[in-house]
Amino acid sequence: METLQATFFLFVFVPLVNPAPPLQQESLQAYEYETDVSMGSLTQQDYEMQSKDIRKDGTNISLDTSLMLQSDDSQLDVPPTKDTNLPTCLLCVCLSGSVYCEEIDIEAVPPLPKETAYLYARFNKIKRIAASDFADITTLRRIDFSGNRIEEIEDGAFSKLLLLEELSLAENRLVKLPVLPPKLTTFNANQNRIKSRGIKANAFKKLTNLAYLYLGHNALESVPLNLPESLRILHLQYNNITTITDDTFCKSNNTRYIRTRMDEIRMEGNPIVLAKHVNAFSCLRMLPVGTYY
Repeated sequence: METLQATFFLFVFVPLVNPAPPLQQESLQAYEYETDVSMGSLTQQDYEMQSKDIRKDGTNISLDTSLMLQSDDSQLDVPPTKDTNLPTCLLCVCLSGSVYCEEIDIEAVPPLPKETAYLYARFNKIKRIAASDFADITTLRRIDFSGNRIEEIEDGAFSKLLLLEELSLAENRLVKLPVLPPKLTTFNANQNRIKSRGIKANAFKKLTNLAYLYLGHNALESVPLNLPESLRILHLQYNNITTITDDTFCKSNNTRYIRTRMDEIRMEGNPIVLAKHVNAFSCLRMLPVGTYY
């Protein structure tokens, strides 16, 4: 009988010398809110799992920080929020300089990690914004407080935010506007209770970068004064505007003046008949949207 011989082969897998680098996390863009809802629930589940390691006497807390969605270890020492004992980055989601605190029923602005650039705190129960909320966070570029209950904004709340470009206070209960930071490009205060006396005469004059101004669905009796030349979009629909002048958008003493950047003015839903103020639109490239008869 012939002896069967088995030959064994040893396969050795050698890793590539230069493995491909990990994908870099890019900063999230302005309106990618839908992609963040699941991340918020994931963080909450993580906390519930971690809370099992907390002793009843509260003296020994052992959290698995590897489950926390943070890009900077220094953010682990963020102080607790005003409404809960959870650190901000467990209550919210902190990711690549962005903080997402949406639909979690907070009643005040939570302490933010240093160098936060983007804050999304939509659909909560925030009633007031204090000057101390952003006193040490000068890196903010975008803030969204849409869908809260804000009635008051303390003087100077945004005064140190020299890099802030986009601010949304839509769907709140404001009756007047705060002093706005100088580099704003977009300001949204739609669906509030703002009256003309709640906007100072020079509120927008020095905002030389402001391109998008949304003041629809308020209680304005007139168009805000001293609108900057940089303005492209102006929404004033569904207010109580009853009159405008030849200097509202144009310059009555300069018939050659043209507002070259203005692309859209919405004034529908106001009790004004625009056809009675033809000279008020002589410098515009297109007529405002509204009632003409």
